[in-house]
Amino acid sequence: MTVTHHARHTITVDAPARTVYRIIADAADWPRVFPPSVHVEQTPLGGGEEILRIWATANDEVKSWQSRRRLDPEGLTVGFRQERTTAPATSMGGEWQIRPLTGERCEVVLLHDFTAQDDAPANVEWINRALDHNSEAELSRMKATAESAGQLGDLLCTFEDRVDIEAPAAAVHAFLWRAEQWQDLLPHVARVKLTEPDTDVQILEMDTLARDGSRHTTASVRVSLGPSRIVYKQLRVPPLLTAHVGAWLLEESEGVTTAVARHTVVINPSSLTLLGPGTTVAGARAFVRDALGTNSLATLRHAKEFTERSPAR
Repeated sequence: MTVTHHARHTITVDAPARTVYRIIADAADWPRVFPPSVHVEQTPLGGGEEILRIWATANDEVKSWQSRRRLDPEGLTVGFRQERTTAPATSMGGEWQIRPLTGERCEVVLLHDFTAQDDAPANVEWINRALDHNSEAELSRMKATAESAGQLGDLLCTFEDRVDIEAPAAAVHAFLWRAEQWQDLLPHVARVKLTEPDTDVQILEMDTLARDGSRHTTASVRVSLGPSRIVYKQLRVPPLLTAHVGAWLLEESEGVTTAVARHTVVINPSSLTLLGPGTTVAGARAFVRDALGTNSLATLRHAKEFTERSPAR
């Protein structure tokens, strides 16, 4: 008989229960909030139910699954059950429970139940270890996010750059997806290490050169969502940021592809002095916008040059 295992994780948050509930309910924003989350596709079904397609890290691996959720804003609960799970789990579900303690304080309980392949102890241990790591990381970051919700407007920054390319979207997508070529094609890329745990998933480690000659190492998980979209999350962010997610968006019309590089970052207010004494959040936003935008535009312009002259067109 298959054994169902259970896990329970809790945290106390110095923020109103409804503030916490909104963070949990807005699953599309989880990659910015929760460290393990890479990307979430959120599809409402009506009647308080929805489908989530999730990509996330677990024990240093990238996993994806599909879940059905039921949201109860009055009861402050969100139940979930995976419809398509991933090994070594054979089933997974649970519930978020937000319990008000005072008007400005609440307890968050995250419950899981699961079954493991063959009931093998190694598989059970793997799942428990992933649940412990991810749940604790999610609850800790959710607490920080909820408790600093009033500051987020200044710290959150979303921006994009675009380039029109006279080439098919498929060719531009191929240039952006085949990042192992970037070391030879992009002057600001000094080193690339690319692994592909699945056909539509990559782990991209890259050394980039800033205009001052300094060298920076980044590591990201990238997901290809068809021929018009690549999304990514930076796994290790620089001290100036607490989160960085982004996307390459492609739209083709009459032989011209509009390629967009979109970034969403959250400034780390405790690291502003890295840019010099007296640096403000606005100054840090401008610095990050310039640094990331410069590299993204350089990539898009080289994509334009490469694909427009490609004999395969």
